[in-house]
Amino acid sequence: MDSDLQTKALAATSSKSLTIVDPANAFGRPIVVPALVADVGPRAAKRFAHFFGSIANDNTRAAYQRACHNFFAWCDANGLDELAAIEPIHVGAYVKSMAGKFEKPTVKQHLAAIRMLFDYLVAGQILAINPAHAVRGPKHSVKRGKTPVLSAAQARQLLDSIDVSTVVGLRDRALIALMTFSFARVGAAVGMRVEDYFADGKRWRLRLNEKGGKVHEMPAHHNLEAYLDAYMHAAGLFGAKCSELLALPRFSLGHPHR
Repeated sequence: MDSDLQTKALAATSSKSLTIVDPANAFGRPIVVPALVADVGPRAAKRFAHFFGSIANDNTRAAYQRACHNFFAWCDANGLDELAAIEPIHVGAYVKSMAGKFEKPTVKQHLAAIRMLFDYLVAGQILAINPAHAVRGPKHSVKRGKTPVLSAAQARQLLDSIDVSTVVGLRDRALIALMTFSFARVGAAVGMRVEDYFADGKRWRLRLNEKGGKVHEMPAHHNLEAYLDAYMHAAGLFGAKCSELLALPRFSLGHPHR
C-alpha cells in the first residue's frame, strides 16, 4: 500500500508538471522533482529525491535544491525536453548565463550541485554519462578575507566592557577571549568540553574540534587562561568531565542547578 502511494506521488501528471515528493515532510520542505526527471519514470524521480535525502546538512540540502531547480528551469526555458538530451554544452551555457548575475562562489556552488546530482543519477543507472563532469566553473581565489579583525585595543575594550559580576558574564568573557586569542570558529568554541582545556606541564592547552573531523591543539594565551580559570571556578567546572565547557548555566531563584 505504502509503495503504491509513493509510486503515485512520484508519477508526473503531464510533461510540464512538477512532482512533489513529501514523505511526511521529513526535511522540513517538499522535494520537488522537475518534469525532465519525472518524465523518465518513477525510478528516476525516486533517485532524484533520494539524492537530496542523502544530504545530512539542512542548509546544504536547501542550497543544492535551489541550484538544481534553477538549472532545470533554465533547461525547460531553453527547449530541452528530455533528461538524456542534456549535454556538456548545455551545462556550460547555463554556467555562463549566471555570470554577472551571481557571485563566483555561488556559480561554483550551483555547478557542484548539478555535477553531484548527475553523478548520483549515473550511479543509479538513470543516465549513462554525467554531462556536467567536464564543465569548469569560474576561477575564484580569496587572498584577503572579508571578516574584519579586531585590533588589540578594540579586543581589550570589548573584553573590559563585559559585566563579570555573574557567572554568565564570566562565561561570555571567556568565550569571546577564546575566539579572540585562538581565532576559533564559534561552533568549535561552544563545542568544547571541560577536558578540552587541559594542563601540559606548566602550560594549559586547548583542543578544538574543527570542520571535517579535524582536531586542533594549541597553547592557551596567559590572559585566556585567567579568563577561563575565573569562569570555571565560578561555575564549578574544574574536574567535571564530559561537561560542556562554555554552556550557559541554568539558574533558578538566583542559584545554579546542581
